[in-house]
Amino acid sequence: MHPHRIAFVIFDGFQSLDLAGPHEVFQQAGGYDCVIVAPASGPVHSGSGLPVHAGHAVTALRPEGIDTLIVTGGTGVHTARHDPALIGWIAAAARGAGRVASVCSGAFLLAEAGLLDGRRVTTHWARAERLAREYPAVTVEPDPIFIRDGHIWSSAGVTAGMDLALALVEEDRGQQVALDVARHLVLFLRRPGNQSQFSVGLWSMQPSSDPIRRAVTAIHADPGARHDISGLAAHAGLSPRHLQRRFTTELGIPPAAYVERVRVEAAQRALENGGDPVESIARRYGFGTAETLRRSFHRCLGVAPSDYRDRFRSTTGGPR
Repeated sequence: MHPHRIAFVIFDGFQSLDLAGPHEVFQQAGGYDCVIVAPASGPVHSGSGLPVHAGHAVTALRPEGIDTLIVTGGTGVHTARHDPALIGWIAAAARGAGRVASVCSGAFLLAEAGLLDGRRVTTHWARAERLAREYPAVTVEPDPIFIRDGHIWSSAGVTAGMDLALALVEEDRGQQVALDVARHLVLFLRRPGNQSQFSVGLWSMQPSSDPIRRAVTAIHADPGARHDISGLAAHAGLSPRHLQRRFTTELGIPPAAYVERVRVEAAQRALENGGDPVESIARRYGFGTAETLRRSFHRCLGVAPSDYRDRFRSTTGGPR
Protein backbone atom coordinates (compact mmCIF):
# COMPACT_ATOMS: atom_id res chain seq x y z
CA MET A 1 0.00 0.00 0.00
CA HIS A 2 1.36 3.40 -0.99
CA PRO A 3 1.50 6.01 1.80
CA HIS A 4 -1.12 8.73 1.74
CA ARG A 5 0.57 11.77 0.20
CA ILE A 6 0.00 15.15 1.84
CA ALA A 7 1.25 18.37 0.27
CA PHE A 8 1.65 21.37 2.57
CA VAL A 9 1.69 24.78 0.90
CA ILE A 10 3.83 27.47 2.56
CA PHE A 11 5.06 30.92 1.50
CA ASP A 12 7.09 33.77 2.93
CA GLY A 13 5.36 34.92 6.12
CA PHE A 14 3.49 31.67 6.73
CA GLN A 15 2.53 30.72 10.30
CA SER A 16 5.03 28.06 11.35
CA LEU A 17 2.57 26.24 13.66
CA ASP A 18 0.10 25.90 10.77
CA LEU A 19 2.69 23.57 9.24
CA ALA A 20 4.52 22.06 12.22
CA GLY A 21 1.40 21.14 14.23
CA PRO A 22 -0.47 19.14 11.58
CA HIS A 23 2.80 17.73 10.19
CA GLU A 24 3.62 16.28 13.63
CA VAL A 25 0.16 14.72 13.91
CA PHE A 26 0.54 12.94 10.59
CA GLN A 27 4.06 11.77 11.35
CA GLN A 28 2.97 10.36 14.69
CA ALA A 29 0.11 8.49 13.02
CA GLY A 30 2.39 6.94 10.39
CA GLY A 31 1.45 5.96 6.86
CA TYR A 32 1.71 9.49 5.47
CA ASP A 33 4.20 10.96 3.02
CA CYS A 34 4.35 14.69 3.72
CA VAL A 35 5.91 17.08 1.20
CA ILE A 36 6.32 20.84 1.45
CA VAL A 37 5.77 23.06 -1.57
CA ALA A 38 6.31 26.81 -1.89
CA PRO A 39 6.60 29.40 -4.66
CA ALA A 40 10.32 28.53 -4.75
CA SER A 41 12.20 25.60 -3.24
CA GLY A 42 14.70 26.13 -0.45
CA PRO A 43 14.45 28.17 2.76
CA VAL A 44 11.09 29.84 3.36
CA HIS A 45 10.83 32.20 6.31
CA SER A 46 7.78 32.08 8.55
CA GLY A 47 6.20 35.20 9.99
CA SER A 48 8.23 34.69 13.17
CA GLY A 49 11.47 34.34 11.20
CA LEU A 50 11.78 30.56 11.51
CA PRO A 51 13.20 29.18 8.24
CA VAL A 52 11.68 25.99 6.84
CA HIS A 53 13.07 24.13 3.84
CA ALA A 54 10.56 23.66 1.04
CA GLY A 55 11.56 20.62 -0.96
CA HIS A 56 9.51 21.57 -3.99
CA ALA A 57 8.65 24.67 -5.99
CA VAL A 58 5.19 24.97 -7.51
CA THR A 59 6.83 25.28 -10.93
CA ALA A 60 8.57 21.92 -10.48
CA LEU A 61 6.11 19.70 -8.58
CA ARG A 62 3.40 18.10 -10.66
CA PRO A 63 0.01 18.71 -9.01
CA GLU A 64 -1.16 15.17 -9.74
CA GLY A 65 -0.81 12.38 -7.19
CA ILE A 66 -1.63 14.42 -4.09
CA ASP A 67 -4.14 12.78 -1.77
CA THR A 68 -4.59 15.69 0.67
CA LEU A 69 -3.67 19.31 0.00
CA ILE A 70 -3.20 21.52 3.09
CA VAL A 71 -2.68 25.26 2.73
CA THR A 72 -1.20 27.17 5.66
CA GLY A 73 -1.98 30.74 6.68
CA GLY A 74 0.03 33.55 8.18
CA THR A 75 0.86 37.22 7.84
CA GLY A 76 2.17 36.71 4.31
CA VAL A 77 -1.07 35.24 2.98
CA HIS A 78 -2.29 38.46 1.38
CA THR A 79 0.90 38.78 -0.66
CA ALA A 80 0.83 35.09 -1.51
CA ARG A 81 -2.75 35.17 -2.81
CA HIS A 82 -1.62 37.58 -5.55
CA ASP A 83 0.98 35.08 -6.83
CA PRO A 84 -0.59 33.64 -10.02
CA ALA A 85 1.74 30.64 -10.15
CA LEU A 86 0.97 29.66 -6.56
CA ILE A 87 -2.79 30.11 -6.91
CA GLY A 88 -2.81 28.25 -10.22
CA TRP A 89 -0.90 25.32 -8.71
CA ILE A 90 -3.28 25.16 -5.72
CA ALA A 91 -6.27 25.09 -8.08
CA ALA A 92 -4.68 22.36 -10.22
CA ALA A 93 -3.65 20.24 -7.22
CA ALA A 94 -7.12 20.58 -5.69
CA ARG A 95 -8.76 19.16 -8.82
CA GLY A 96 -7.09 15.80 -8.29
CA ALA A 97 -6.82 15.70 -4.52
CA GLY A 98 -9.26 13.65 -2.50
CA ARG A 99 -9.22 16.30 0.22
CA VAL A 100 -8.35 19.97 0.36
CA ALA A 101 -7.82 21.79 3.65
CA SER A 102 -6.84 25.20 4.94
CA VAL A 103 -5.39 26.13 8.31
CA CYS A 104 -6.08 29.57 9.74
CA SER A 105 -5.96 32.31 7.08
CA GLY A 106 -4.93 29.76 4.46
CA ALA A 107 -8.62 29.93 3.57
CA PHE A 108 -7.82 33.15 1.67
CA LEU A 109 -5.64 31.15 -0.75
CA LEU A 110 -8.35 28.55 -1.32
CA ALA A 111 -10.91 31.31 -1.83
CA GLU A 112 -8.64 33.09 -4.32
CA ALA A 113 -8.29 29.81 -6.21
CA GLY A 114 -12.09 29.65 -6.50
CA LEU A 115 -12.37 26.54 -4.36
CA LEU A 116 -14.67 27.89 -1.64
CA ASP A 117 -17.55 29.45 -3.57
CA GLY A 118 -20.85 28.18 -2.17
CA ARG A 119 -19.15 26.40 0.70
CA ARG A 120 -19.09 26.74 4.48
CA VAL A 121 -15.64 27.48 5.89
CA THR A 122 -13.98 28.81 9.01
CA THR A 123 -10.75 30.67 9.67
CA HIS A 124 -9.07 32.50 12.53
CA TRP A 125 -11.70 34.53 14.40
CA ALA A 126 -9.73 37.73 13.75
CA ARG A 127 -9.73 37.12 9.97
CA ALA A 128 -13.31 35.91 9.49
CA GLU A 129 -14.90 39.29 8.79
CA ARG A 130 -12.36 40.15 6.10
CA LEU A 131 -12.69 36.75 4.43
CA ALA A 132 -16.48 37.12 4.29
CA ARG A 133 -16.24 40.69 2.97
CA GLU A 134 -13.70 39.97 0.24
CA TYR A 135 -15.22 36.67 -0.89
CA PRO A 136 -19.00 37.10 -0.63
CA ALA A 137 -19.70 33.76 -2.35
CA VAL A 138 -18.15 31.98 0.65
CA THR A 139 -20.17 31.27 3.81
CA VAL A 140 -17.78 32.10 6.65
CA GLU A 141 -18.58 30.71 10.10
CA PRO A 142 -16.22 32.30 12.65
CA ASP A 143 -16.99 30.06 15.63
CA PRO A 144 -16.12 26.41 14.80
CA ILE A 145 -12.68 24.95 15.46
CA PHE A 146 -12.91 23.24 12.07
CA ILE A 147 -15.53 22.63 9.38
CA ARG A 148 -15.93 19.96 6.73
CA ASP A 149 -17.98 20.78 3.63
CA GLY A 150 -17.72 17.89 1.21
CA HIS A 151 -14.04 17.30 0.46
CA ILE A 152 -13.09 20.79 1.65
CA TRP A 153 -11.94 21.13 5.26
CA SER A 154 -11.00 24.36 7.03
CA SER A 155 -9.82 25.15 10.53
CA ALA A 156 -9.58 28.07 12.87
CA GLY A 157 -6.29 29.71 13.76
CA VAL A 158 -2.87 28.26 14.45
CA THR A 159 -3.17 25.30 16.87
CA ALA A 160 -6.62 24.44 15.48
CA GLY A 161 -4.71 22.93 12.56
CA MET A 162 -3.83 20.05 14.88
CA ASP A 163 -7.52 19.49 15.65
CA LEU A 164 -8.14 19.35 11.92
CA ALA A 165 -5.23 16.95 11.36
CA LEU A 166 -6.52 14.62 14.10
CA ALA A 167 -9.93 14.57 12.40
CA LEU A 168 -8.28 13.66 9.09
CA VAL A 169 -6.29 10.87 10.76
CA GLU A 170 -9.48 9.59 12.38
CA GLU A 171 -11.18 9.50 8.98
CA ASP A 172 -8.23 7.64 7.42
CA ARG A 173 -7.07 5.34 10.20
CA GLY A 174 -9.91 5.16 12.72
CA GLN A 175 -10.61 6.60 16.13
CA GLN A 176 -8.08 4.50 18.06
CA VAL A 177 -5.11 5.68 16.00
CA ALA A 178 -6.25 9.30 16.30
CA LEU A 179 -6.74 8.86 20.04
CA ASP A 180 -3.26 7.37 20.43
CA VAL A 181 -1.75 10.35 18.60
CA ALA A 182 -3.73 12.81 20.69
CA ARG A 183 -2.56 11.14 23.89
CA HIS A 184 1.06 11.16 22.79
CA LEU A 185 0.93 14.85 21.84
CA VAL A 186 -1.16 15.71 24.93
CA LEU A 187 -4.07 17.03 22.88
CA PHE A 188 -7.85 16.81 22.99
CA LEU A 189 -9.07 14.36 20.36
CA ARG A 190 -12.10 16.65 20.13
CA ARG A 191 -11.48 20.03 21.71
CA PRO A 192 -14.54 21.23 23.66
CA GLY A 193 -16.02 24.61 22.90
CA ASN A 194 -15.41 26.92 19.98
CA GLN A 195 -13.46 30.03 18.99
CA SER A 196 -15.62 32.37 21.07
CA GLN A 197 -13.72 31.41 24.21
CA PHE A 198 -10.54 32.87 22.70
CA SER A 199 -11.99 36.11 21.27
CA VAL A 200 -13.41 37.85 24.34
CA GLY A 201 -14.14 41.52 23.81
CA LEU A 202 -14.58 41.33 20.02
CA TRP A 203 -18.20 40.22 19.96
CA SER A 204 -19.89 43.61 19.57
CA MET A 205 -19.47 46.99 17.99
CA GLN A 206 -18.67 50.07 20.08
CA PRO A 207 -21.32 52.62 21.09
CA SER A 208 -21.41 55.68 18.85
CA SER A 209 -23.49 58.03 21.02
CA ASP A 210 -23.20 59.32 24.57
CA PRO A 211 -26.52 57.89 25.86
CA ILE A 212 -25.63 54.34 24.81
CA ARG A 213 -22.06 54.83 26.01
CA ARG A 214 -23.40 55.72 29.46
CA ALA A 215 -25.50 52.53 29.55
CA VAL A 216 -22.52 50.43 28.47
CA THR A 217 -20.28 52.06 31.08
CA ALA A 218 -22.80 51.22 33.81
CA ILE A 219 -22.86 47.56 32.74
CA HIS A 220 -19.09 47.23 32.78
CA ALA A 221 -18.74 49.12 36.06
CA ASP A 222 -20.84 46.55 37.92
CA PRO A 223 -21.68 43.43 35.86
CA GLY A 224 -23.54 41.87 38.78
CA ALA A 225 -26.05 44.68 39.15
CA ARG A 226 -29.62 44.18 37.97
CA HIS A 227 -29.32 46.03 34.62
CA ASP A 228 -32.92 45.59 33.47
CA ILE A 229 -34.15 47.69 30.55
CA SER A 230 -35.65 50.36 32.82
CA GLY A 231 -32.44 50.81 34.78
CA LEU A 232 -30.30 51.03 31.64
CA ALA A 233 -32.77 53.50 30.12
CA ALA A 234 -32.37 55.67 33.20
CA HIS A 235 -28.58 55.66 32.79
CA ALA A 236 -28.96 56.62 29.14
CA GLY A 237 -31.66 59.23 29.72
CA LEU A 238 -33.93 57.53 27.18
CA SER A 239 -37.24 55.74 27.27
CA PRO A 240 -36.95 51.93 27.58
CA ARG A 241 -38.26 51.43 24.03
CA HIS A 242 -35.88 54.04 22.61
CA LEU A 243 -32.97 52.54 24.55
CA GLN A 244 -33.73 49.03 23.26
CA ARG A 245 -33.78 50.21 19.64
CA ARG A 246 -30.71 52.45 19.76
CA PHE A 247 -28.64 50.03 21.82
CA THR A 248 -29.29 47.19 19.34
CA THR A 249 -28.59 49.43 16.34
CA GLU A 250 -25.32 50.82 17.68
CA LEU A 251 -23.87 47.64 19.17
CA GLY A 252 -25.45 45.00 16.97
CA ILE A 253 -26.73 43.09 20.00
CA PRO A 254 -29.76 43.65 22.32
CA PRO A 255 -29.16 45.00 25.84
CA ALA A 256 -30.01 41.72 27.60
CA ALA A 257 -27.59 39.76 25.44
CA TYR A 258 -24.89 42.39 25.98
CA VAL A 259 -25.34 42.20 29.75
CA GLU A 260 -25.04 38.42 29.60
CA ARG A 261 -21.79 38.58 27.62
CA VAL A 262 -20.24 41.13 30.00
CA ARG A 263 -21.21 38.94 32.95
CA VAL A 264 -19.69 35.91 31.23
CA GLU A 265 -16.45 37.86 30.69
CA ALA A 266 -16.37 38.82 34.37
CA ALA A 267 -16.97 35.20 35.37
CA GLN A 268 -14.20 34.08 33.00
CA ARG A 269 -11.70 36.36 34.73
CA ALA A 270 -12.81 35.09 38.13
CA LEU A 271 -12.42 31.48 37.01
CA GLU A 272 -8.98 32.17 35.53
CA ASN A 273 -7.55 34.07 38.47
CA GLY A 274 -9.17 32.79 41.66
CA GLY A 275 -10.38 29.74 43.50
CA ASP A 276 -13.90 30.84 44.44
CA PRO A 277 -16.62 28.23 43.98
CA VAL A 278 -18.69 28.47 40.81
CA GLU A 279 -21.80 29.13 42.91
CA SER A 280 -20.19 32.22 44.48
CA ILE A 281 -19.07 33.54 41.12
CA ALA A 282 -22.57 33.04 39.74
CA ARG A 283 -24.13 35.11 42.52
CA ARG A 284 -21.46 37.84 42.36
CA TYR A 285 -21.94 38.49 38.66
CA GLY A 286 -25.71 38.46 38.45
CA PHE A 287 -26.42 34.90 37.31
CA GLY A 288 -28.11 33.94 40.55
CA THR A 289 -27.37 30.21 40.36
CA ALA A 290 -24.57 28.00 39.12
CA GLU A 291 -26.99 26.39 36.65
CA THR A 292 -27.80 29.76 35.07
CA LEU A 293 -24.07 30.49 34.79
CA ARG A 294 -23.53 27.09 33.18
CA ARG A 295 -26.24 27.72 30.58
CA SER A 296 -24.79 31.14 29.75
CA PHE A 297 -21.28 29.68 29.36
CA HIS A 298 -22.57 27.01 27.01
CA ARG A 299 -24.54 29.57 25.02
CA CYS A 300 -21.69 32.08 24.72
CA LEU A 301 -18.56 29.91 24.82
CA GLY A 302 -19.67 26.34 24.18
CA VAL A 303 -17.94 25.07 27.31
CA ALA A 304 -18.88 24.51 30.96
CA PRO A 305 -17.47 26.86 33.66
CA SER A 306 -15.60 24.00 35.33
CA ASP A 307 -13.98 22.98 32.05
CA TYR A 308 -13.08 26.60 31.33
CA ARG A 309 -11.36 26.90 34.72
CA ASP A 310 -9.41 23.67 34.15
CA ARG A 311 -8.12 24.87 30.80
CA PHE A 312 -7.47 28.56 31.40
CA ARG A 313 -6.65 28.80 35.10
CA SER A 314 -3.67 31.07 35.74
CA THR A 315 -0.65 29.25 37.18
CA THR A 316 -0.38 32.09 39.70
CA GLY A 317 -4.02 31.78 40.77
CA GLY A 318 -5.40 30.25 43.96
CA PRO A 319 -5.17 26.61 45.02
CA ARG A 320 -5.99 24.02 42.40
